[in-house]
Amino acid sequence: MVRHLLKVSDFSKKECEKVINKSIEIKKNPKKYSSALEGETLLMLFEKPSLRTRISFETGMQQLGGHAIFYSIKDSPLGKKENISDTSKVVSRFVNLIAARVFKRQDIWDLAKYSDVPVINMLDDFAHPCQILGDFQTIKEKKNRLENLKLSYFGDAHNNVTYDLMRMCAIFGWRMGVACPNAPKYSPEQLVLDEVSQISNDTGADVRVIHEAKEASQEADVIYTDSWMSYGIPQEQEEERKKAFLPFQVTSSIMEAAKSDAVFMNCLPAMREYEQTAEVIDGPQSIVFDQAENRLHIQKAIMLFLSDKF
Repeated sequence: MVRHLLKVSDFSKKECEKVINKSIEIKKNPKKYSSALEGETLLMLFEKPSLRTRISFETGMQQLGGHAIFYSIKDSPLGKKENISDTSKVVSRFVNLIAARVFKRQDIWDLAKYSDVPVINMLDDFAHPCQILGDFQTIKEKKNRLENLKLSYFGDAHNNVTYDLMRMCAIFGWRMGVACPNAPKYSPEQLVLDEVSQISNDTGADVRVIHEAKEASQEADVIYTDSWMSYGIPQEQEEERKKAFLPFQVTSSIMEAAKSDAVFMNCLPAMREYEQTAEVIDGPQSIVFDQAENRLHIQKAIMLFLSDKF
């Protein structure tokens, strides 16, 4: 059966750990895997732009001995000129892996439904699994474990990164504080809350939505934030969003309320003095560039896993 990665909870805890451990191994010894996907092709469909995602996937595929094709669907969206099922069936006969970065979750779901090869979600409005798997690799490298930790997220909780962080924290039985404004448009969708609750019932995780930043930061091992102005958000909403999110800005006082050895993460791009202050992101507790680098390694591990290469 063809496996896909559309959200991080498509993998079990054991599979997440397997991919993370393989990524750490690849990072230490990349030459060992230089021909692991020799002769294979990855098609990358981009509706939303990205610096890190394109470069890391394209470089990763090349370093595994394969070839990556970049195809922009910005001007010719999926399902417009040709329906998604036909597109998926056709490209499945050309390539070995498909990765897509799109606006709508239904597009990636439909792409996977009709594909005969693994589909990787590079981002949609519901999930960002490659980012979160890379994040957890980074946390393991810094904390030397993935057990009994607390992650606190600050800012816009109505987004893909938050959703997959919530899922992953639930899978690993963590405590998580989601600190966001008390408004539906900035809070997690009920569908995600229900899924996280169901996972948590099995793992003992404690994932909570909190509307007070200092409360969320208490005893946190990881402080995490994301852009207030993600791709696709109209510029005219900037002032409204700044006003809503400013109480959830990650400052030195937020870091001080967390554990003394807490690390700071941001999936980038980052705007200093918006979602975090400059002294936080450029300070000694920040691991944002290690986090960014690990996108390369984790995506190599994901491609190998979905290709049944380990």
